[in-house]
Amino acid sequence: MEKDKLIVGLILGLMLPVVGYAILLEIYELLSSNEIISNEGLSRTFRERTIALLAVCFNLIPFTYFNKKRMYNGMRGLVFPTVLFVMVWLFYFRTSIL
Repeated sequence: MEKDKLIVGLILGLMLPVVGYAILLEIYELLSSNEIISNEGLSRTFRERTIALLAVCFNLIPFTYFNKKRMYNGMRGLVFPTVLFVMVWLFYFRTSIL
């Protein structure tokens, strides 16, 4: 199966941030429950904003891989969900980032 397909990039671009968000949320909850980190002095949406932004940035991992292997169709497929997630992030957190 050829990996340089638009659909491969689309699937990775949609799944990786969702899975990354869940993993990062669990890590934050674990650290918070063990009192290693706290929310004192931070804005109300800081944790959710940061986790969501880092989850979107997880798309850089396959993007770099596709670029090194010159899999340009996979890169194109990866860009569409990434831009969509960034637009949703900006819309959802628009009041707290201004």
